Amino acid sequence: MPAIHEVATLTSKGQITLPKSIRQALGADAGSKLAFELRGDEVVVTRADAEHEDPAIAAFLVLLARDLEAGRNVHGLPDELARTMLAHAGHQVDLGDDFDEDVEI
Repeated sequence: MPAIHEVATLTSKGQITLPKSIRQALGADAGSKLAFELRGDEVVVTRADAEHEDPAIAAFLVLLARDLEAGRNVHGLPDELARTMLAHAGHQVDLGDDFDEDVEI
């Protein structure tokens, strides 16, 4: 693997954006788990192979998806959110895609 040198800025919340070339080299995209190892004054970042999924949350998401696909309004969701979710149900999404515009979270 070729050497890659990138610089990222630490935010006041202790967060960084992993540079695209590093994400690509690691094969990491949105939702990927990364492991950090401190070796002296260096930090080594690797992909974490073992991903843990909460079975209760996974089961809830399956039920939610079925309700949305069946066109049922999920109680407690704002109507606009429910309509947007229904409009996008079944669409393939690549969470690793870059955005062309600014996004606020």
